[in-house]
Amino acid sequence: MLSQYKITQIFCSIDDFCKDFVPNWENQLISNGKKRIRKSNLSLSEIITIQVLFHISGYRNFQTFYLDYVSKFLINEFPNLVSYNRMVEL
Repeated sequence: MLSQYKITQIFCSIDDFCKDFVPNWENQLISNGKKRIRKSNLSLSEIITIQVLFHISGYRNFQTFYLDYVSKFLINEFPNLVSYNRMVEL
């Protein structure tokens, strides 16, 4: 599949983007007074990286990709993986 180097390269690009984009985006959000967002074990950069990896992986089903590939072979790259259901919520 993908080498660890390629995964790290993708993650770094996404992380750099998130560091610039997210603060600006949050400043422009309109609040409804309620702010209850559960903190995740995975960072936004990790979540997006997993999504990008799915799209370039050749898998047709995200659940199969996540359970059969990510949770088995990418545990070292993503040590704080969450369950499949929580990943879908995020």
